[in-house]
Amino acid sequence: MAPQREWFEKDYYEILGVPESASQKEITRAYRKLARELHPDANPDNPKAEERFKEVSAAYDVIGDEAKRKEYDEVRKLGPLGGMGFGGPGGAGGATFDFGAGDLGDLLGGLFGRARRPGGPGRGTGPRRGADLETDLHLSFREAVKGVTTTVPLVSDAPCSTCHGSGARPGSAPQICPQCHGRGVLEENQGLFSFSTPCPACGGRGTIIVDPCPTCSGTGVERRHREVRVRIPAGVDDGQRIRLKGRGGPGRNGGPPGDLFVRVHVDRDPLFGRAGRNLTLTVPITFDEAALGTRLTVPTLDGEKVTLKIPAGTPSGKVFRVKGRGVPDRNGVGDLLVTVQITVPTKLSPEQREAVEAFAAASSGSPREHLGV
Repeated sequence: MAPQREWFEKDYYEILGVPESASQKEITRAYRKLARELHPDANPDNPKAEERFKEVSAAYDVIGDEAKRKEYDEVRKLGPLGGMGFGGPGGAGGATFDFGAGDLGDLLGGLFGRARRPGGPGRGTGPRRGADLETDLHLSFREAVKGVTTTVPLVSDAPCSTCHGSGARPGSAPQICPQCHGRGVLEENQGLFSFSTPCPACGGRGTIIVDPCPTCSGTGVERRHREVRVRIPAGVDDGQRIRLKGRGGPGRNGGPPGDLFVRVHVDRDPLFGRAGRNLTLTVPITFDEAALGTRLTVPTLDGEKVTLKIPAGTPSGKVFRVKGRGVPDRNGVGDLLVTVQITVPTKLSPEQREAVEAFAAASSGSPREHLGV
């Protein structure tokens, strides 16, 4: 394969964290370790990890293949001139330049009187990945804990509903470019050099639209409302982003679609709170229940009720744990944390006041004696 421009700009060994003398097994081992750590599914809220994952994958695609690695090593040995193609792996008989859409192609084209003229054909596009999109989804507290399958509305670019993305009027089809014969590039030999540049007639696509679609004017894309079905996993938290691979903007010229990121917003629940994978619940109890002990019935998020034994002398703020009644996640299910809060009556009947005064008279000592006041 022809050397790529990135080969002269990036050290793939450094990206994978291996020496240039590493064996293929060592390179594969290093790649697998990094791929597990940086995979987007393991880092849904870290876009930098996703970029690093792509960088690591690109590096392994080259030096993980023995033939590509040998060519990469030979090109790198040429130093700065490696990118110019002098004495490259093609042998001494000539050098091949594959500029694609790069600025280097424009520069060398200018040196040989082939610079792009103002107003002339644009830079070849070739296949392009679609744009990543982001939208918001509001869920109830219980939907977020249990998980839900729903749809999110979007207004975005999408494949044209008339031509289904081909760009051609229904009943016709894109035709092979007569100038580049479908290759998307033109080659020109000038003595020692062989130049490859995007075809000006088709913009590097290899096909031309003779009869454009009336809806999208030949672009293959239209802006419209669409509904995207999304499965929200159980235990999603407020502010978390869910990545839907390939559900973003459409690719251009045969490129893959982008991804859709759904940012989740979770409403508050009137009873339950959340602390990580645990649910929280505050339950009021009376002074006599705390002092004498009681059996307390509390609700759970799934609608069932559980009974807790409150021992005598329980202080206000004591937390009781109910196993397995919390939020599910990939590591299991959390617990329900029940906090008891002693309520103090604001009004007392004469009988109640008399009983409290009798209790106070029978009490010995003060709970504040240790303060020395």
